[in-house]
Amino acid sequence: MTQETLTLEDVQNYDFTTIIWIVAPIMFFFVALEYYLSYKKDLKLYSLKDFLASTSIGLVNVLLNGLMKVGVFFVFLFFYNLSPFKISITWWSFVLCFITLDFCRYWAHRIAHEQRFWWSTHVVHHSSEYYNFSVSFRLSWTQNLKIIFFLPVILLGFHPLVFLIVHQLAVLYQFWLHTELIGKLPKPIEFIFTTPSHHRVHHSTNSKYIDKNYGSTLIIWDRMFGTFQEEEEKPVYGITKPVNSHNPVYLVFHEWIAVCKDLYKANSLKNAWNILFGSPVEYHKNEMKAEKSKV
Repeated sequence: MTQETLTLEDVQNYDFTTIIWIVAPIMFFFVALEYYLSYKKDLKLYSLKDFLASTSIGLVNVLLNGLMKVGVFFVFLFFYNLSPFKISITWWSFVLCFITLDFCRYWAHRIAHEQRFWWSTHVVHHSSEYYNFSVSFRLSWTQNLKIIFFLPVILLGFHPLVFLIVHQLAVLYQFWLHTELIGKLPKPIEFIFTTPSHHRVHHSTNSKYIDKNYGSTLIIWDRMFGTFQEEEEKPVYGITKPVNSHNPVYLVFHEWIAVCKDLYKANSLKNAWNILFGSPVEYHKNEMKAEKSKV
């Protein structure tokens, strides 16, 4: 371990958004291939409006990340320089950072499903009732709020360059998970890594599948913390309360709007706290029951 203080000038020239632009043609090739196979086999995996909504959300997200790059770097540098530890850039630092970050991503993802405030930063990713490669483009424009969950990795002394490379690779890994065309893989892979089969469960509204399989790259965290579920029955995709819209702006912000409306009507601090940090699944189930009782 070495002691060093980094400045913004040391890392701001690393344009990690270019990684996305480099792999984008490959991703769209596989989207086209998946669509072709879906058409040939009459699987109906795609809807044009749904695809355009996903792509629009993804493109805006890439642009926003580019604009926010300097700010994100500044936050990472601030906490890196606070750390009493400094881990040198070596091959093993990448491996250790990957494991540490994947652990944090598990908990960030889990909390994003268990608390409504954080669900608002994630719900757009689950809003599609289709399941295909283009769904991986649906990443919220407010997702950078979840940076708070990754700061412990920086405070442990991992170099921001190491963190950002590992983080980008972890995000890119998610792409291939979003397909119905890849079945279950050999058992050793299924036991350790998150696979399309695991992630199909995660995107499902089936009662036995809800709030399961949060693992980003490794599924072992779900096995350890009791949130693992094998893919058994056919998944039904979407969210508990369907959005019924293909408007990208509404898809991203509909839950934020609902949260603000409910906070406005809150009659106590306890009620406001429950609105912000209660279970979104339970909230929307109760909401739908109340709507049915009025009919």
